[in-house]
Amino acid sequence: MKKRQLAILGSTGSIGTQALEVVSEHSDLFEVYALTANNQVDLLINQARKYMPEVVVIANERKYPELKEALEDLPIKVWAGADAIAQMVQSEPIDMVLTAMVGYSGLRPTISAIKAGKAIALANKETLVVAGELIMKLAAEHKVPILPVDSEHSAIFQCLTGAYDNPIEKILLTASGGPFRRKTLEELATVTKAQALKHPNWTMGAKITIDSASMMNKGFEMIEAKWLFDVTPDQVQVVVHPQSVIHSMVQFEDGAVIAQLGIPDMKLPIAYAFSFPTRMRSMAPRLDFNQYSTLTFEEPDMERFRNLAFAFEAARQGGNMPCILNAANEVVVAAFLQDRIGFLQMSDVIERTMRKASFIANPSYEDYVATDTEARRLANEELIIEN
Repeated sequence: MKKRQLAILGSTGSIGTQALEVVSEHSDLFEVYALTANNQVDLLINQARKYMPEVVVIANERKYPELKEALEDLPIKVWAGADAIAQMVQSEPIDMVLTAMVGYSGLRPTISAIKAGKAIALANKETLVVAGELIMKLAAEHKVPILPVDSEHSAIFQCLTGAYDNPIEKILLTASGGPFRRKTLEELATVTKAQALKHPNWTMGAKITIDSASMMNKGFEMIEAKWLFDVTPDQVQVVVHPQSVIHSMVQFEDGAVIAQLGIPDMKLPIAYAFSFPTRMRSMAPRLDFNQYSTLTFEEPDMERFRNLAFAFEAARQGGNMPCILNAANEVVVAAFLQDRIGFLQMSDVIERTMRKASFIANPSYEDYVATDTEARRLANEELIIEN
């Protein structure tokens, strides 16, 4: 049987490294055709030597000489830059592209891969946040499947498999609540970067961990769910579930609720996307219900976690507003990680950027690019005012 050829965008990040573990566990089924990274050249070199892809690409062109020299004894093509990534995903042998890049940078290569007819394993939620309407339209035009890798969207997808097109009444999108679930507004004003980076249940990259702490991540997931499953924002209910055992649920018109459960482990949704519609055997630990005598649920507090409210507002407004939201968020998270802004100030800057940026009701791809640039500029100006 021919091995499925994978391009892994963002192979040095949390999702990318776990995806490569899945490949190692099922080397009879999968082969790595291409690997890309942004900055982590040392890890990319190690991955290239282990998996021997046809192509490796480093987005940061300044790291190209180091990468090229380190791999010159191997028959691997070595490229650099965003253009190279967008071109590489169109390579004829590739069957599936895992988009695990961080943030807005995932949009262009995802569009390029869809236009080339590649199946998409989507781990870059910002792609649908920024340009969900465009992405889903292109996927339909090119008959390309978009298989969700986020644990919540994979859970929803799994709940809907075999649902025979029964209409969704409501999606119940679970959230751990992050490290600050119990903190008051006064306490949130003084939380540190180190505290924000300590997620109670999941091990993730820095950017998504901060988004989880601010609940922006859950807002982005709501927008992603809207596009993936063709629902309105009002059909998505965020439910705080601190144990992270139920990954999400779907409620149907007859009142039945279907849930997907499992231990918090990203390799399960990655493997499911890679192998769909079949399930591959995994040696991962099994869920032991004796260890979970209580599963709890609560409403999110949108006054303490205003980013979640902003996401619902952006989704209802539509157009380029989610793109504005994402750009402002990327700016403030970077500033928070550099200790240039406080935790609650992030929401202040996002709110003012959403108010000031130019709204476009029916944006084109070029409009999204211009919106991203404008919103970043405005957010950076607000950062200066904030300080």
